[in-house]
Amino acid sequence: MDWANYLFGFKGRVSRAKFWLGVLIIVCWMMFLAALVVMAGLGGRTGSFGFNVDDIFRAFDPDSYKSLTWAGLPALLVKACGTFLFVWVYIAVSIKRLHDRDKSGWWMVPYFVLPGLMSQFSDRLPDESYWVMAAAAIVFVFYVCGFIELAFLRGTSYPNRYGPNPLGKTHVSRGGGRGTGSRSTQGWDQQSELDIVPHKAGPPAL
Repeated sequence: MDWANYLFGFKGRVSRAKFWLGVLIIVCWMMFLAALVVMAGLGGRTGSFGFNVDDIFRAFDPDSYKSLTWAGLPALLVKACGTFLFVWVYIAVSIKRLHDRDKSGWWMVPYFVLPGLMSQFSDRLPDESYWVMAAAAIVFVFYVCGFIELAFLRGTSYPNRYGPNPLGKTHVSRGGGRGTGSRSTQGWDQQSELDIVPHKAGPPAL
């Protein structure tokens, strides 16, 4: 397997199993790097250190920079680099999973970006506003749909515009289909069923 493209590239398709493998790799990297930071004594007074998906969205929040100190700068740099790496890998694997569903990678915007921004800034939005409640409900629906789409739904069994079936089960059918391949159909194959045996012409029987 091409590990570089699998973890960092955005082309091609991956199956559900490869998606879950990517998530497992990210979690293991998080635990390993957090353990190194704690052993190096960069965990601060609490002696704890960890990564969170919300860390990537705190970069867009000006309030996150008000509590920065020079003492916490090394841990902050490690967290920033690690979070960037983990989010990159997650987005790369997720986009290829969307390709497996014959969907554009831009679906990561409503599936991942909007829920993250809503979670980061929800405490600064008016609680009693109906449009905020409606927007939060829509974003939550997108989040749930995205999780189901990426983690559980089967990819297309035919080659689509993003590449062949990653499971290697390619079926070519009579008739056209979308993408670079077509859906497999079950039907009577006239060409393979008919067996025409030529015979030589001879004198008619008396």
